[in-house]
Amino acid sequence: MIITYHGVQMIKISSGDLTIAVNPISKDFKKIKPVRFGADLVLVSRNLPEFNGVAEVTRKDKEPFVIDGPGEYEIKNVFVHGTESKSEYKKQGLNTIYSLTVDNVNMIFFGALSDPKAKLDFIEDMESVDIVFVPIGDEGVLNYAEAYKLAVSLEPKIIIPVHFEALGKKDSLKNFLKEASSDASPIEKFVFKKKDLEDKNAELIVLKS
Repeated sequence: MIITYHGVQMIKISSGDLTIAVNPISKDFKKIKPVRFGADLVLVSRNLPEFNGVAEVTRKDKEPFVIDGPGEYEIKNVFVHGTESKSEYKKQGLNTIYSLTVDNVNMIFFGALSDPKAKLDFIEDMESVDIVFVPIGDEGVLNYAEAYKLAVSLEPKIIIPVHFEALGKKDSLKNFLKEASSDASPIEKFVFKKKDLEDKNAELIVLKS
């Protein structure tokens, strides 16, 4: 499996012939040039340009299945659970937290979560949490301290921060690393197999955007 980060909260997941886009950036978001590719599945946490660029990950020969709200879904042996939460990012609105299982790897995407005490009842149905993606940018989403506390409470194998720097919060990543007592250096992509995660314990992975 290969995971790459493309700014704000856009994550691309590749596993064999399967491509998943999480919160793809739209061309209407002028701060970052969107990445374009064909996806099989798209997850959208908020209806904002920096989260809902479905057109950018759609190709004539590849129409993705789009999930943009709460519910339970199964697409191509991928299991998705969307849970409603509140967001204060830019304007008050609904945010969807997603749990995603691909090739027995369990992932959680918090989206534009602003409430560090949000209900995460769906965790009870997961055997383990392998990877969590947490927003650390403050200003409507979790700040670095809230994000780290929430992430480690889930006892994940891997923690990947998103939603920082490109939105103007230059110190968010630095502070998050300090909070985690980590000196992790950014990498281009995270390439792994399920067995590679077995001995991990809240290891911080920072991806270049």
